[in-house]
Amino acid sequence: MHALRLLLPACLALAACGPASLPSHAGPAPAASNLSAGQKAAIGKKIWQNESGGSVDGLTAWNGGEEFPSLGIGHFIWYPAGFNGRFEESWPQFVAYAKSQGANPPAVAMERHAPWANKAAFQSEFRGPRLSALRQWLVKTVPLQTDFIIARSRAALPKVLAAAPASDRGRLQANYNKVASTPNGTYALIDYVNFKGDGTQASETYQGKGWGLLHVLGSMKEVPGGQPAAAEFAASAKRMLSRRIDNSPPARGEAKWREGWHNRCDTYARPL
Repeated sequence: MHALRLLLPACLALAACGPASLPSHAGPAPAASNLSAGQKAAIGKKIWQNESGGSVDGLTAWNGGEEFPSLGIGHFIWYPAGFNGRFEESWPQFVAYAKSQGANPPAVAMERHAPWANKAAFQSEFRGPRLSALRQWLVKTVPLQTDFIIARSRAALPKVLAAAPASDRGRLQANYNKVASTPNGTYALIDYVNFKGDGTQASETYQGKGWGLLHVLGSMKEVPGGQPAAAEFAASAKRMLSRRIDNSPPARGEAKWREGWHNRCDTYARPL
């Protein structure tokens, strides 16, 4: 398992830590500060299972109804040239992070845009040399992908606090700390940022309403820390995802994902 080389180095590699000046009280103790190698491995395995059933083929996927491939255990988004989606493009961030940690991605991974224009082109090359090499590299770098996902989660809280109204920041941080006080709560915070983002991007909304970490923390009911907080985080995430589905463009057919999304959130309330 790679050492957890995060915080400032990870922030620089990701270029995603938000504004340089944060609220004066935004000095959080981020989730994953004290994870053991075994806990990190368990979190990586659960995320891989969540995204693609833990399969090797699932490390390179193009989901139906989407305009882009999703790669790695976290299904990092990679846009083809000419497509500008509403969701954060995380694959180039991961490749930059991997290189900063001394990894050597295959040549195809370092292209600026996904080299397949559509799902048909991607599927026609699925067993070809480029995608096969990419899967082989991804299998070998699961710990590095897990570290990257953790780094994104740790960079998310300062961004959430900076984006929130000043009157909400204390409650948001308190809710985060309550959830982070258990291993499965830490997993929940890590997985949800990878799954649905931090909620600070205006593009990641439907009808002006978002569904990221900012919104999940903000909609939590008042509960004690520990397992009650992890369970409430799971419940709040399900509420926010249901709101997303209800506000989504009908043509996207997002209701088909409700059961799977809710099942994923249910794992947050169970021991790691």
